[in-house]
Amino acid sequence: MPAFPIQLPSLSSPVTVNPATVSSPPGRHAAARGIALFLGGFTLLGLAAELRTPGFDPNLWWLDLRALPVPVAMACRVLLGALLMLWTVRPQAGPIRRALTWIALGGGLLVLVVNTVTVLALFGSGRVGSDFPVPASAVFAVSLVVVGIGLRRPAPAKTNGPVLAVAALVCALVFPLLQVFCFGRTDYRRPADVAVVFGARVYADGRLSDAVADRVATAAELVRQGWVRELVMSGGPGDGAIHETAAMKAAAVRAGVPPSSIRCDEAGLSTAATVRNTAAGFSGQRVLAVSEYYHLPRIKLAYARAGVEVFTVPAEARDWRRAWDLRSVLREVPAFWVYLARAVVA
Repeated sequence: MPAFPIQLPSLSSPVTVNPATVSSPPGRHAAARGIALFLGGFTLLGLAAELRTPGFDPNLWWLDLRALPVPVAMACRVLLGALLMLWTVRPQAGPIRRALTWIALGGGLLVLVVNTVTVLALFGSGRVGSDFPVPASAVFAVSLVVVGIGLRRPAPAKTNGPVLAVAALVCALVFPLLQVFCFGRTDYRRPADVAVVFGARVYADGRLSDAVADRVATAAELVRQGWVRELVMSGGPGDGAIHETAAMKAAAVRAGVPPSSIRCDEAGLSTAATVRNTAAGFSGQRVLAVSEYYHLPRIKLAYARAGVEVFTVPAEARDWRRAWDLRSVLREVPAFWVYLARAVVA
């Protein structure tokens, strides 16, 4: 029987594989889609809030498009939000949708880089100060890069649903925390007509709790340094016969604020109540809002929905342990989402 030689491939011959044709690892791909799900969902939720309350733009919390005409900015957000959501649901895309998604991601990334440079320039110039000088836009830029990496390769045959869900939930937790630390710990003080001081617990003997004492002390400093002419003390009943606002006013007077420069809102039983009671009287005025850093994103959100732009000033904590109040910080995570949901459905 004749022998037929069998030629085996040389082991030294390189095998060329195009990375663009190799699917992403399932876990990594699912994590990128979870981020896209959150960012796309938040963008569309913000658009719904803006349509319900014209002038209220929650998307400023992550992608500042105020340099564009309003219709153009809304169109860009619709495109970005819809494409991110579509990629999450159906990652296999044709060339046209894939190209549009790349364009939307690239445009969003460019805006976030500009936002980041602008914030860093403000920090560098001293126009705003922060003890946590990290622009949230830089974190969102990294998030879009991660999404782009996931988009670069084909989707795996099977979606890792648990990883996708966990990634989206982590984003929902991290997003308010970014606002608390990046926005809340930044001092935006500037010359203004009035500063609103948000109340907190006052004991039965009229003593201020540490939280409200820090807020009043910071507000009094704003008056003494000439940043504002008038203070509005807002709060509810104290533990005893002394109302929160009366105790706050007395403390401000002791700190050198003229009594004639202080007004009181005795119906400020909550953040929403304070905003509701005071917003109507601020037409044409520049307003500062003074409270704990973790409280300020929710205050900014509530006033924005009421059509009032406020500049926030974090109260300086005299006790360093209060400067990192983990329980209060975590409480603001659900509170942020509740306030945003009210803007959509209330």
